[in-house]
Formats: sequence, structure tokens, C-alpha cells
Amino acid sequence: MTLFSRLHRATVLVLVVSLLGACAGSNGTAITPEGINDPNEKANRSVHEFNRSLDRAFIRPAGVGYTNFVPDGLEDGITNFALNLEEPKNVVNSLLQGNLRGAGLSLFSFVTNTTLGFGGIIDATRELGIPENDTDFGETLYVWGVGEGNYIELPFVGPSTHRRTAGLVVDLFTNPLSAVFDGRSRFFYLTPAGFASGLSARGRFTDTIDSVLYESADSYAQARLIYLQNRRFKLGDAESSTEIDPFELDTEGF
Repeated sequence: MTLFSRLHRATVLVLVVSLLGACAGSNGTAITPEGINDPNEKANRSVHEFNRSLDRAFIRPAGVGYTNFVPDGLEDGITNFALNLEEPKNVVNSLLQGNLRGAGLSLFSFVTNTTLGFGGIIDATRELGIPENDTDFGETLYVWGVGEGNYIELPFVGPSTHRRTAGLVVDLFTNPLSAVFDGRSRFFYLTPAGFASGLSARGRFTDTIDSVLYESADSYAQARLIYLQNRRFKLGDAESSTEIDPFELDTEGF
């Protein structure tokens, strides 16, 4: 499947998600004082409890075990490899946003880390002082003027919005590496890299994530607020953000 075909298919999916978001947002539910539009809170809370149970039973133990068992150097190398695989996606989205500098930085980082960094295991561009350019199609939609939509919690993924969810779908289909790592090779390279990167983040941010999921009075409301504050700050839609968002984990490899 060509990149154009992938983009066409992804665009159709974006339209479907956008229509669903429009329908969901038309029920007259008021926005909270924090600017949170969550008309499907009851369903979202059910998904949140599912995600919390999954985290407690499997993800947290696996993340902590992974971080404790795998040497730091190897853990960093696997995470660097996973992040390097996302650079082509950053190039595509930067171009769609009209950000030529960002596209150039991501392309340079990908080529440099892939060649000098042994496939991205070593972050060579960090040693060169090259700034990071991290973007996604959710940000592209923001640049294009698409509204945030309703807040939604996705099974296995966590906090999101309709716009961000559409972005995740498009990034899955338009990443140029998807055409390179296809079928069996994608299973052996992209999926394990993304999964390992997610486990690493879960293990390293255990205290922060635990404080939200298991120690706060209302873990759903707390996770929702932290996610939206950080996401809006990243997009330049908020004045400041001092929280670390533990839920903005890598999902591109899944």
C-alpha cells in the first residue's frame, strides 16, 4: 500500500471519528470550569477502571520488573530505538503543518541516529545538541483548526480526546516505516520496540503514576486534568504546565 493510499484511508477514518465526536458533543453537556468537555464521563470511568485493573495486574508489575531487571544502558538503547522509529512520522506531520525546520530536524535525526547511532540505539543527535522535534497528526489537526472534541479514555491507551484519537489512527497508517516494516517484520520490530518503551516509562515513572492511579481521591478526574493540561500546553493552547504527564506514553509500536 502506497503512502498516498494510507493517507487516503486514514483521512476517511478521521472523518468518521470527527463525525462521532460531533455527535457526542451535541448533547448539551456543559463544559467544566477547567475547560473539560466530558459528556461521556460514565462510560469513560468504566474504561478507566478497566485500564486501572489492567495496570495493577499486568502493566505495573511488568514495568517495574523490566526496569529493575534490564540494565540501564540497554533500557536506554531500546527506548532510543523506539523513538527513532517515530522520526519519519514526525517528518510527515511537520510537513503537513508547514514546519519545514521541524521536518528537517526530524529527518536529520533519523538519518544520523540510524547510521551513527547503530539503528537508533544511540541518540547521536543529543550529543550534537540537535533539538528534539516531537509531533503527531493530532497536532497537525490542531494546526489545521480542528477542535479538541470530547475527552475520551481509550482501552489499553488511556486518556485522549477525539482529535488526538483521530491523530493516533492516522499516524498508524501514514508512518512511512509502516511500508518498510510490514506484516511479520512489523511484529518483530515495531511492536516490541513500542511495548518495551512503554514498559520502561511505566517502570521509571512508577511513583508518579501510582500517586495518580492509586493514591488520589479521584484517579479518573486527576488523570483527565493532568492529561488535558499537558496536551494543551504542548500544542500552545495553555499558558503554563508544571505537571509531568505520565500517560503520554509511546503507543506507535502497538
